[in-house]
Amino acid sequence: MAGQADNRAPYAKIAAHYTELISTGELQPGTLLPSIKNLSEEWKVSTATAEKALRKLRNEGLVRGIHGIGTEVLDRPASMSSGAQRQDRGRRTGSSWGAGERSDSHQAVVVPAPAEVAQALDIEPGTEVVRRSRVYRDRHGIVAHSTSWIPARYAKLIPQLAASERLTGGTSLQLIAQATGHPISHRIDTASARTLTSEYAQLLELDPENPPAEPVVVMTAKFVDSEGSIVEYGVDLGGPGRTWRTESEVTS
Repeated sequence: MAGQADNRAPYAKIAAHYTELISTGELQPGTLLPSIKNLSEEWKVSTATAEKALRKLRNEGLVRGIHGIGTEVLDRPASMSSGAQRQDRGRRTGSSWGAGERSDSHQAVVVPAPAEVAQALDIEPGTEVVRRSRVYRDRHGIVAHSTSWIPARYAKLIPQLAASERLTGGTSLQLIAQATGHPISHRIDTASARTLTSEYAQLLELDPENPPAEPVVVMTAKFVDSEGSIVEYGVDLGGPGRTWRTESEVTS
């Protein structure tokens, strides 16, 4: 949660700080970051650590080094997050938002499960499910249109799951785990590229009669609790130009 100690390496903390400033627009494209010397003095770290932080930002495509001038902020849409990444973020911070993101257009309705959703949730087609949707945005526009499909039985335990407003008290997964006493034990993620249909275009607030030709990223996630029940199926439809990226440590 938000009050947990930050155990990241110093260079990662510095990079995360500037990632946040860049993502929220507080540091505009073309802005120069502090020099390595100034960073090391401000953060009380070695110049090697400061340089490593800048290198991380360069590797992520957020900044570029200009010989004889400094490190300049670049302008680019942020990548979208997978369901697994949003779950991790929600567990750490209490919010699934990425840096500089916000969400709106929260809607919830109880509907019969479409065939694809029923198969993902391992229920009979037509069984009642809660369909929760929202739009994630940043300063570049829509990051993703996100839909969560949840068996309706959980809405009887947690009525706000079926309310068209942003959840309070945690994410849907956290609320379900608290209500049932069964923590989420694992998840199954997929990612694919799909051509924009008229339906997808409408969800992304584009002209359905003339959608962009390039494909978009579609990510799905199934979340399973400790009893083996599938409690949620999520589908994230990425905005045009959005990519998906992940990062992990490699040890030899």
